[in-house]
Amino acid sequence: MAIQDIYPTALRLLGRPVLVVGGGPVAARRAKGLLDAGARVTVVAPVASDALRELAGSGLLTWEPRAYLSSDVDGVWFVQTATGVAAVDAQVAADAEAQRIWCVNASDHESSAAWTPAVAVVDDVKIAINAGGDPRRAMALRDAVATALETGDLPLRRRRASTGSVALVGGGPGDSGLITVRGRRLLGQADVVVADRLGPRDLLQELAPDVRVIEVGKTPGHHPVPQLEINRILVEEALAGHRVVRLKGGDPYVLGRGGEEAEFCRQNGVEVEVVPGVTSAISVPAAAGIPVTHRGLAKGFSVVTGHEELSEVPARPDHTVILLMGVAKLRESAAALADSGMPLDTPVGIVENGYMPEQRVTIGTLATIAEQAEATGVANPAVIVIGDVVRVSPFAPEHFKTADYSTLTPNKPRVVTP
Repeated sequence: MAIQDIYPTALRLLGRPVLVVGGGPVAARRAKGLLDAGARVTVVAPVASDALRELAGSGLLTWEPRAYLSSDVDGVWFVQTATGVAAVDAQVAADAEAQRIWCVNASDHESSAAWTPAVAVVDDVKIAINAGGDPRRAMALRDAVATALETGDLPLRRRRASTGSVALVGGGPGDSGLITVRGRRLLGQADVVVADRLGPRDLLQELAPDVRVIEVGKTPGHHPVPQLEINRILVEEALAGHRVVRLKGGDPYVLGRGGEEAEFCRQNGVEVEVVPGVTSAISVPAAAGIPVTHRGLAKGFSVVTGHEELSEVPARPDHTVILLMGVAKLRESAAALADSGMPLDTPVGIVENGYMPEQRVTIGTLATIAEQAEATGVANPAVIVIGDVVRVSPFAPEHFKTADYSTLTPNKPRVVTP
């Protein structure tokens, strides 16, 4: 049988009787697949595997513990042979052929009237692949296609009207490789994308031409689309039957107002899913080699967005302070921390455009950082890290690196190799 001889189709076997001849692992796998399709399964085999016995014992299928009889094919819609004995499988296939019943002969794929494809299910999409009778090749192709669908490299987007929904997707700090697999898949299914200024903007170029992108990006102090209007857009588009992705930078629930958006959707009867993202508060410092906690240096950290909150956080170099959207008020923030007792020689790092080609790192102290930032033109998007953890960064000046901050010998003198 050549692959050109096959007419691909899908059988709807719900409630229909089918026959499996054989009791081994292959028969068990095929019986399980037929049960998943809703078929009424009868297994004929003198001996059955534990898996088949369990299915029979739970009443999910009927097991006839005997040898095959030609009359077993009477009245069934589909037959699967899996005895491992070529002569028996051939007899079953011949009996099925005589009654014009489709039969898969596991012993001889060349003469089999039907083939069982390699199958995977992603959401409500079922993938079935035949590969010229080569099952391992078919499974490899199936897995590759399923992975591409799972990761969003292939579109899962519906083309027919369906119930609308909203997904709040955390896109991470901006690099398209740092969005989650779930977020990438939902983006590939979207009819409408409501996009922030930050996040993985490159992925918008990969959307289908008819996917609408609604820009609602904000900058510090400038909100061209107010939050209430964003909430209204999400609900309106979902109630129109669209799959809506709210693509946000970082994580939707870390200073991203995702909680407000989710609450508004639910109040208006719209299904909403929240997909966590890699928050810039942690990931952007990491892009500069700065851990927000480090053994021997810092056991905790605080994330704030303005100098007003700084009086509430521990003003110690061993407690990391992360400022988001803090460039404009950096001088005031540094002064507030100093007034609270933070030493003026505490290291400070600023990471602009983390993970992007234009990433830039500026490192100074609490006493000098505001002047440095103004002199070099530091601008948002940027994350400001204050604390001794900045000493670990490979961008830190040598005089900051006064100790070995390994996990084995913290705070012992650094050994400098000539």
